[in-house]
Amino acid sequence: MPAPSKRSPDSVSDVVRWGAFGCALVPFVLIVSGTPVAGAAGVAAGLAAVTCACRALLRQSERSAARVRVREAGRHRDRTGHMGAGAQGGGQYWERRTPVD
Repeated sequence: MPAPSKRSPDSVSDVVRWGAFGCALVPFVLIVSGTPVAGAAGVAAGLAAVTCACRALLRQSERSAARVRVREAGRHRDRTGHMGAGAQGGGQYWERRTPVD
């Protein structure tokens, strides 16, 4: 898949544009190669349906990721990626431990 263009910050729109290009190009190639027009139209309709479904799924994924980013914006991660103090457990109760003889 091509990299997102530098002009468009919205990668979903780039994917949808490539999908629309494919929806136009594939039927054209099929007609040129001798496939009946009805068959090429069916292929175009199928590609358009898949492109629309992919667009909807990508948009939903972006919204979910945005919600997670907003939810975790207030939380602190250390350099290893663990959340908050004592993320590996046990470290906060060191005063209560006694040495083992």
